Amino acid sequence: MRVPASALVGAEGEALASLEHAVGRGIVALCAEALGAMEAAKTMTIEYLQTRRQFGKPIGSFQALQHRMADVLLEIEQARSAVINAAAALESGDRTARERALSAAKYSIGRIGTLVAEETIQLHGGIGMTWELPLPHYAKRLVMIDHQLGDEDHHLARFIALGAQRAGAVA
Repeated sequence: MRVPASALVGAEGEALASLEHAVGRGIVALCAEALGAMEAAKTMTIEYLQTRRQFGKPIGSFQALQHRMADVLLEIEQARSAVINAAAALESGDRTARERALSAAKYSIGRIGTLVAEETIQLHGGIGMTWELPLPHYAKRLVMIDHQLGDEDHHLARFIALGAQRAGAVA
């Protein structure tokens, strides 16, 4: 297929860098959206644990549920750090560092998003699966975000490959 020179994306031979930057911004946007969905799911779950009563007291007072929720909170903070790191790396002149930060964030969001979706639904019990609540919609979106612009398996492999390239260049 022949196309005119005006159809080029940027200067000849430099389109990959432009596309990488655009995909990188897309990855950060998806990760930020996922972080917002995790926050919403967390807020709904904490509210539910404080209001749902069993054996005459809120279920949030049960230590086992507190520990599970604490794990979710810690993982969400880990995701937040990965997103902040990826956003900060967007303008990095070091391509490998930028792309590794993006892959690390996307991997983290995929893994943590699935965990948050599963745990918040479990902590809600059977009501967590009803479509009348917003929670299952957030959970579904978190799972789908993992599959956009490369899933966690893809980004883990990419992170490792970029690290190996860097190690080979240093050696």
